[in-house]
Amino acid sequence: MNENLTEQERIRREKLEYLKEKGIKPFGSRFDRTDNSKTILEKYDCYDKETLEEKKFVVKIAGRMVAKRRQGKIGFINIQDKFGTIQCYLAKDMLGEDSYDVFIKSDIGDILGIEGYVMRTNTNALTVKCQKFTHLTKALRPLPEKFHGLQDVEEARRRRYVDLIVNEESRKVAFMRPKIIRAVQHFFDGRGFVEVETPVLQPILGGAAARPFSTHHNALDMEFYLRIATELPLKRLIVGGMEAVYEIGRLFRNEGVDARHNPEFTTVEAYLAYSDMEGMMDLVEDFFKSVTQEVLGTSIVEFNGVTYDLSKFKRLHMVDAIKEKTGVDFFKQMTFEEAKEIAKAHNVEVPNHFTGVGHIINAFFEEFCEEDLIQPTLLYGHPVEISPLAKRNEKDPRFTDRFELFIGATEYANAFSELNDPIDQLGRFEEQLEERKLGNDEACEIDTDFVEALEYGMPPTGGIGIGIDRLIMLLTGKTNIRDVILFPHNKQRG
Repeated sequence: MNENLTEQERIRREKLEYLKEKGIKPFGSRFDRTDNSKTILEKYDCYDKETLEEKKFVVKIAGRMVAKRRQGKIGFINIQDKFGTIQCYLAKDMLGEDSYDVFIKSDIGDILGIEGYVMRTNTNALTVKCQKFTHLTKALRPLPEKFHGLQDVEEARRRRYVDLIVNEESRKVAFMRPKIIRAVQHFFDGRGFVEVETPVLQPILGGAAARPFSTHHNALDMEFYLRIATELPLKRLIVGGMEAVYEIGRLFRNEGVDARHNPEFTTVEAYLAYSDMEGMMDLVEDFFKSVTQEVLGTSIVEFNGVTYDLSKFKRLHMVDAIKEKTGVDFFKQMTFEEAKEIAKAHNVEVPNHFTGVGHIINAFFEEFCEEDLIQPTLLYGHPVEISPLAKRNEKDPRFTDRFELFIGATEYANAFSELNDPIDQLGRFEEQLEERKLGNDEACEIDTDFVEALEYGMPPTGGIGIGIDRLIMLLTGKTNIRDVILFPHNKQRG
């Protein structure tokens, strides 16, 4: 293996042997810290140089050495921890010859423990004057060069552990993600929702239109899917009387990878008994205002060169959007054959599994309108054919009480008045089964247990799903989903 080492890696292994010869563990032991880069700044930045010299506040810190400068018998290093970096001053006359020699042989990337007192340099920089130097972990590989870091973004995503060391922006996003998720929890908890967990392995494909990952359970001798949605189990809990539930969960879809799609991703789904689509519209508007305000302190977000005010939302019917853009009025009654002729005249493709006018309406929207939904828009009125779990609109049963939230022409949420009629639900499932037979491998299967659950009675209910990864992209300004997921899926190295 040593034959394949670079010169730097070989030298670092020689230094590892040097540490062993000195009786120092190259891969260290426990080190009890009293402070970090953040607390030192908070506690001691108020003191001037003379006061710090007089008080001699003792601290113990640890972290990765990311910079090193030495002149003869003194040196400066920067120690990086989870909060940032702090400068340390080392002098041979304070450390002794043996410890100073260990410092001399240390490398960028090594993890060190520093005990000393807080001081200010002649340039007034808050610094730890080292009295005791402890080697904790030897880094056997060099970090990327300081000013260039990991230039290959795919390599940065593949080796996130290195990216987090050398890229301040990546660390910022990594710590922002859980902060945003906490804000999501605060929102739902504060409105009386109960956070729950539902199975990742599901025997029936349902809750969304997507291609699944499948696996086999040996003990049960059953085929299972990794869930594509949390919807159906959560609605079973509404049947059971929990009334207001939500789950922040990982979903899995065996589909393409691009800037907005990763095979596994995170959503929050929430269901509220005795609510409906209008209630979910109010809820999602409050959600975005509340979460953004808690995380950023404002409702104004800059993303990909566009400014969004997440306290203002437009509401638009899908058919009105199509009519405004193309002049075609799908509110008019028409046969499937007539709709196909309209599609042909507008060069809209009609695949074999399209079985109704609603499919063509949705195809028109995706072809002509979706890209125009830049400012926050609640698009409602989805056709029954593409909404197998949504309640029909009472005034026009061709459509459902469903909406999607679009920001920057990207979908962020999907919600509707939940279908609680078990007879209608079974019929919708059967229609989905027909679509599967005609080639739509994203269509749902018939979940007879869920239909049975509805037969026990589910109250009128509003439900919503919100993409957490896309929300994090929006609030951190990242335009690629793989930059807000710590370990995204990448192609293997060529």
